[in-house]
Amino acid sequence: MKKTGDNSRRDFLKKSGATLAVGALFPTIWVKKSYASTKDVVLGHNAHRYRVVEGWGVLDAGKNPVNDCHEMVEDTKGRLLLLTNETRNNVLIYDKSGKLLESWGTTYPGGHGLTLSQEGGEEFLYITDTDRNQVIKTDLKGKELYKFDYPKETGEYSHSGEFKPTETAVNPANGDIYVADGYGLNFVTQYNHKGEYIRHFGGKGDTDGTFDCCHGVLVDTRDRKNPTLLITDRSHMRLKRFTLDGKYLATIPVPGSFICRPVLKGNHIYAAVYRSTSQDYPNSGYITVLDEKDKVVSTPGGTEPIYTKGTLQEQRKDRSFLGFMHPHDVCVDADENIYVPQWASKKTYPLKLERV
Repeated sequence: MKKTGDNSRRDFLKKSGATLAVGALFPTIWVKKSYASTKDVVLGHNAHRYRVVEGWGVLDAGKNPVNDCHEMVEDTKGRLLLLTNETRNNVLIYDKSGKLLESWGTTYPGGHGLTLSQEGGEEFLYITDTDRNQVIKTDLKGKELYKFDYPKETGEYSHSGEFKPTETAVNPANGDIYVADGYGLNFVTQYNHKGEYIRHFGGKGDTDGTFDCCHGVLVDTRDRKNPTLLITDRSHMRLKRFTLDGKYLATIPVPGSFICRPVLKGNHIYAAVYRSTSQDYPNSGYITVLDEKDKVVSTPGGTEPIYTKGTLQEQRKDRSFLGFMHPHDVCVDADENIYVPQWASKKTYPLKLERV
């Protein structure tokens, strides 16, 4: 490492269920500038339903362009930080109304993963760059503090080009850092809070303990006594659960869904699905929500989750909504609204889904 309100919501849904159903069946769809969107459409299922906020976050592309909008996080001030691989402004910082507050970053051509960490009362960002073959720690103003190069200590890598990190996660209890090499050799490498190598596990394969695109990683703290790692096995359409020291525990199948990274909010896991297998590749993404029992309870922009004899049936995109092309991440704010950055989606800005 180199230094450098549930009850009121339910009442609302009961009273307005018929109206919402009509809106979902007969949406008005049009194209606005460079993206397709839907007016007054409600997406999702069961208690997790969302209204699309038309035009949220759309900026002057001449001044603040985006390329792939990869990931977004919320800081303690309620600001929304978006990472794009557009080097004219890699990080765009919004308020919740969609107003641009500031921007920074011109040196992340492969800006891909964005993780917010709170350390000693301060907030920091971990940016993974698949072109630079590095993980970069910065402050919220963009000052680079540390760089993690490819993990030579593992003995798995012969050169930096084999390391293409897609995501990081930080254990809030002790500051341990987990780096997922989803586009490289598919190892997850664990460091302590000082950036010192602890261990690695995984690698590319089809067994319980290996991955085919470990794209995202999360420290799941819902069980405070026994936190675990939740890791994407994207090409196998699964999430996998591991102990904090890398021992395999369980697999959560999500048939039809190529999940980018799991995001924890409250008792639920939220995730962007960048494509579905059962349809043509282009523009087949949606969002998925899992409960504390790892059961899919809502699929905004996708088909209703159905379980048969305890097994989730294959899901696909709901073609009545055209706003989702290739969702790459979700950011869930304090009001449980969802912001959706998208990859390979005609350089569009994130979508906002307002919970109803």
